[in-house]
Amino acid sequence: MAALSGSRVDNSNIRKKSGSVKLLLKKKLELILESRKNANILFDILEYLQSNQEDELLCAIRTCETLFSTLLERRDLYIGQLPKEEEALTAEYSAEEKYKIWMRHRYHDCVKQLLELMVHTSFQVKEATLCTLLKFIQMEGGQPLVKADWDESFFFPHELLKSVVEHLLQIDEDSSLLIARFQEFLEYDDVRYYVMISVNVYVSMIMQKMKEAVLPVFQQNVFSLISSVVLPDKESEMNNFLVKPKGELEEWRAAKLKEHKGAFERMWLGFLKHKLPSSLYKKVLVILHETILPHMRKPVLMIDFLTAAYEVGGAISLLALNGLFVLVHEHNLEYPDFYKKLYSLLEPTVFHVKYRARFFHLTNLFLSSTHLPLYLVAAFVKRLSRLALTAPPQALLMVIPFICNLIRRHPACKVLIHRPSGPEGLSEDPYIMKEEDPAKCRALESSLWELKTLQNHYHPDVATAAMAISQPLSVTEVDISELLDISADEMVAKAMKNRSKVVPLEFQPVRGLFGKKDIMSQYFILE
Repeated sequence: MAALSGSRVDNSNIRKKSGSVKLLLKKKLELILESRKNANILFDILEYLQSNQEDELLCAIRTCETLFSTLLERRDLYIGQLPKEEEALTAEYSAEEKYKIWMRHRYHDCVKQLLELMVHTSFQVKEATLCTLLKFIQMEGGQPLVKADWDESFFFPHELLKSVVEHLLQIDEDSSLLIARFQEFLEYDDVRYYVMISVNVYVSMIMQKMKEAVLPVFQQNVFSLISSVVLPDKESEMNNFLVKPKGELEEWRAAKLKEHKGAFERMWLGFLKHKLPSSLYKKVLVILHETILPHMRKPVLMIDFLTAAYEVGGAISLLALNGLFVLVHEHNLEYPDFYKKLYSLLEPTVFHVKYRARFFHLTNLFLSSTHLPLYLVAAFVKRLSRLALTAPPQALLMVIPFICNLIRRHPACKVLIHRPSGPEGLSEDPYIMKEEDPAKCRALESSLWELKTLQNHYHPDVATAAMAISQPLSVTEVDISELLDISADEMVAKAMKNRSKVVPLEFQPVRGLFGKKDIMSQYFILE
């Protein structure tokens, strides 16, 4: 009990100290804003930005935000090319100009310290720092600290935003939580535009500096940021700006959808031209066709990334083919090896991986056209039939209807079923399983004897499904969407629920004293 009591006393002291620091900083703030003679007190406030106490840091951050926002609004910071402090003392500047030069140097010191706090261990400190820096960006945009060489109506402090972006994208520390907090600022059209430009430049610089090495943490941080960039559909929707424009929007690049799409395209292409970790390949490819390609001016420029992603293998190859399929069908990309690459992905392991359902969903989509050549469809039908011989029961319940659907779409493939003189086993089959080119595998010369074999499968549901080829196929395709996710556990649970009336026994059950036709059993019961 004594230890708990002591803990309460310590917490109380901390709260009192925090409250006293808050009041102290508030008093110092009032003194600075009250008279320029008290400007040196600013050093005391900046010193608290180096405190080890979280509460003191938060108080100091909020105080700096109020102080410099007020000074910016008052125009009390020097405007133009900032001279060095030593030069300001010796050169011929008025007392007011010297004050403003000095105060702007202190503003830069504050910003520098705030940027360092963006990698603080406390998320509350990082969040408060981020919001303060964005507030400074807003205030600088309204009260620019630089003089333009020409008459322009817009100014955005993109250098400060660039520094914020660079501190968000840490090389060796996960910043996903802070990036998630930053996402709400991406709703501002001007912030989004300059963020895209800053990311493109920074990623190129870091990857060149690191000699194109894979940087999993850094690249994950970049993906977390750029994947949250969402462009509007129409230029008329671009009317939300952090820095309020004072002139015609037609003169500002950040207000043009065309410029946004160009920056968006350069940002993604600049990120994807570097080698990525396997986990990132999957994340990018999953969102590619819905989030990235629709907002690109030239989606076909993704061909290099998709080709490189296919070479990775496994699930990444399949997802890459999905992106290529979109480019071929929606953006008129010529890619003659598409179905050859898809055919090569059909391996025995495809039935045992966690992405099996997605694989066959996409394969069904790729083979949905009725204009595919007969030899190509026959090659897929035959290869799937051969792979079915070693597939687990839960996969067979999906693969067999899948094969039948392909035959329904292409009735000419029925020759693989109705071929009495065809091969009846592996040794007589002309089909070349190892051939990677579907045009050379001789599938049309073969038959689906594999499905005939599966009619004797040990699992009754599989045997029943395989019986479909022995009967006339219906015109309507079977909906395989519910069959894609069947698992072994589900099959066992289903079998456990079935109550069989006849149970196999190793002996003949007693049916009476004198056999089946025992008349005594009508009048007596054996107990």
